[in-house]
Amino acid sequence: MTRSIRRSAQAAEATLVEQDPRWARVLARDPGADRDFVYAVRTTGVYCLPSSPSRLPHPANVEFFDNAAAAEAAGYRPSRRAAPPALAARHAAVVADACRRIEAADAVPTLPELAGAAGISPYHFHRLFKSATGLTPRAYAAAHRARKLREQLETSDSVTEAIYDAGFGSNSRFYETSDAVLGMTPSRYRAGGADIDIRFAIGQCSLGAILVAQSERGVCAILLGDDPQALLQDLQDRFPRANLIGGDAHFEQLVAQVVGLIEAPSIGLALPLDVRGTAFQQRVWQALREIPAGSTASYAEIAARIGAPRAVRAVAQACAANHLAVAIPCHRVVRSDGDLSGYRWGVARKRELLEREAQG
Repeated sequence: MTRSIRRSAQAAEATLVEQDPRWARVLARDPGADRDFVYAVRTTGVYCLPSSPSRLPHPANVEFFDNAAAAEAAGYRPSRRAAPPALAARHAAVVADACRRIEAADAVPTLPELAGAAGISPYHFHRLFKSATGLTPRAYAAAHRARKLREQLETSDSVTEAIYDAGFGSNSRFYETSDAVLGMTPSRYRAGGADIDIRFAIGQCSLGAILVAQSERGVCAILLGDDPQALLQDLQDRFPRANLIGGDAHFEQLVAQVVGLIEAPSIGLALPLDVRGTAFQQRVWQALREIPAGSTASYAEIAARIGAPRAVRAVAQACAANHLAVAIPCHRVVRSDGDLSGYRWGVARKRELLEREAQG
């Protein structure tokens, strides 16, 4: 198509829009039109309410829809400044319904199947689901199966029965990923971590009592508190049937490194970590490790960095579930107003750690 022909086509499209009475209501930013229709902009891929304060597009790029659902079905996403008031609730309902479908299905539904049930395009559904949950539909399904497997391993008569009841199609398929799902073999998990050796030591540092534990994979716990016995109980609750072994002289060297991290958090910890958590938690914890020493980030900023801007509360819960104090620096996460907010090991310790980092 030559440039002149293309211009003529655009002019014709613009004329059709300008002659549409809905365009006049958009130009007037008529709030009363918000319940009647939305308009979409082809060049940006978003749709807006007629009363939107957004910059007006060229009429040749405009397309009208009766409602937001129709615009989304055509592949458009809502403008951040102009989403209908009930849109967030509707999106939440769509995601909740998709989660129920995933959890109830014997086989993981495909993205087109989930999007079709929601009545929106696969691309937009994928963005919507990830924004709300922090996970892709596939990752959510994997996390659900892992959670279900943990429950089944505690009640089923056999490991094989638990694997199938959790939705894994075959033993071989599960065992390919069992280490990542459970952090150990399913038989060991079913036995509460039996036969796993975890070395630990309890000592004192400038922030009070400290417990350091290490599995064959790496440091699996760094706990802070006032009561050494409470720290040991926390470790026992986390690994109820593991072989907890008091550290020897060699282990004391590792503890000294961890204590050095507590005293000077900016030095970092050059030791392997045994990080166990859900897919979402691990994404949060990785984002925390990327915050430079001496800096902070809000829970909302972390949620945005992992691609889940609405999952602020889930980010806070992941921080609270962290068992590796300072090594995974959840103390660097603050509220949007700068308030230190909660900290698993006490706000006073959080403040002290941040002050030490600020001093270099």
